[in-house]
Amino acid sequence: MVKRLLLLSLTALAVTGLLVFEEREGKKSASGMVVVKIPSSFSEEALRGGKTFLKNCSSCHGKHASGKPGMGPPLVHKIYEPSHHNDSSFYRAVELGVKSHHWPFGNMARITGITRGEVGEIIAYVRELQRANGIR
Repeated sequence: MVKRLLLLSLTALAVTGLLVFEEREGKKSASGMVVVKIPSSFSEEALRGGKTFLKNCSSCHGKHASGKPGMGPPLVHKIYEPSHHNDSSFYRAVELGVKSHHWPFGNMARITGITRGEVGEIIAYVRELQRANGIR
């Protein structure tokens, strides 16, 4: 009985994490592991960062930093709030890569072909998504 309840709970959790909602500004998006509320507008810096994120990061971290099962963690998550992972953590992750420590996704390789300025724009994009989702 306990095993059945555990299996049902895990199945429900997996299905919930994989739901896909329509993605529009001001709506919620769950194209990955967490539901992400998309702000109705972004700063110019974050708009540029969103494009760079989509090109360089979304294959692992999801279109709106919502994570991808088996690929990469959601960045719109309390673990990545600025008081725990400040902006320098993101610069280091791109420049040096990251050893797996919070999530069971494996190590992140360093990212090449992206400037420090572009990383700053990506950070602006992620932080604006985080704020829209109550992560400060």
